[in-house]
Amino acid sequence: MKVLVLGADGYLGWPTTMYFSGKGHDVVAVDNYFRRTEAHALECEALVPNPDLEERAALWEKVSGNTIQVYIGDITDYGFLRNIFETVQPDAVIHYAEQPSAPYSMMDRDRAAFTVHNNLIGTLNIVYAVKEVSPECHIIKLGTMGEYGTPDIDIEEGWIDIEHKGRKDTFLFPRQASSLYHTTKIQDTDLLWFYIRTWGLRVTDLMQGPVYGLSTEEADRDLRLMPHFSYDEIFGTVLNRFVVQAVAEYPLTVYGKGNQTRGYLNLKDTMQCVYLSATQPANRGELRIFNQVTETFSVNELAQKVKKVGNGLGYDVQLNNIDNPRIEKEDHYYNPVYTGLLELGLEPHYLTDDVIGSMFSIVDTYKDNIKRDAIFKGVSWK
Repeated sequence: MKVLVLGADGYLGWPTTMYFSGKGHDVVAVDNYFRRTEAHALECEALVPNPDLEERAALWEKVSGNTIQVYIGDITDYGFLRNIFETVQPDAVIHYAEQPSAPYSMMDRDRAAFTVHNNLIGTLNIVYAVKEVSPECHIIKLGTMGEYGTPDIDIEEGWIDIEHKGRKDTFLFPRQASSLYHTTKIQDTDLLWFYIRTWGLRVTDLMQGPVYGLSTEEADRDLRLMPHFSYDEIFGTVLNRFVVQAVAEYPLTVYGKGNQTRGYLNLKDTMQCVYLSATQPANRGELRIFNQVTETFSVNELAQKVKKVGNGLGYDVQLNNIDNPRIEKEDHYYNPVYTGLLELGLEPHYLTDDVIGSMFSIVDTYKDNIKRDAIFKGVSWK
């Protein structure tokens, strides 16, 4: 396939780019370096300094023999994006090119406005590029389980059957996001569903839970190929943050009661899920939705797992229940369905003590890079 990866410099984008390239596909990588730029501005750079995208592509070619074409630019510029589509004629476009942080979207009005513009105009431009240039191209959009919120019923995979006053129909599962970022992801889904009905596009929407991990088979060939690993409150995911905090002997920042439960998955499984979706595409006129998680944990359960492994390795891991800066339910029902990707062939990597231990090992190698002031910045929803 000819595969276009948008947001290819990011935590998920770069491993995905290598994964498809390593399997022999023609991969084109696009990024505007938003995350690098903002992480620098907010003084919360990644744990491991990463070469830029062009340097990464050159290094990957050296170790693998596979070429990745790179474009640096912003997909909210329709002329830029359309030119890439006309040049590449992609069979699949993988859409990671969004502002990915709930806290960032809640910091102030300007960052909220940027999140809305970047995420929705970017998605709209992809829709038009596919319609006008590559109508058979399969759009794979990374959604988020955060779109659903925490309803008091089981979370189905994207769709729900409703019976009302003796009549039945199928609808998108109700969404009730807990941040502006997650709300823009809901709007992405609605935008795509409208254009699927209107123009017969083919789309897979992956409702992904928080991802953890640093290691992939491709990145392990050279540490300079590691993903953009954030550990701060703004761009870092919870388990990644906890492991870095434990290595730094900074008390784990458990928000509120710590009973908030979510679905999680290993970075390696993100690669699998996206690849399985691309190689078994949705049909024309179909919005196919998968809940992309493999296990569910509460924040307390994750903290206790990190504490157990960390203490066993000789770290003094402490927990600190702090006032929750977010507005969210802390005691709630949570039971998502996640069978679709397993049926496509997903072979999950579960969260074991060995997996957490391997994360400790890598983080410890770079512990001198940890900036304690970056760990918690107190971004409040209130």
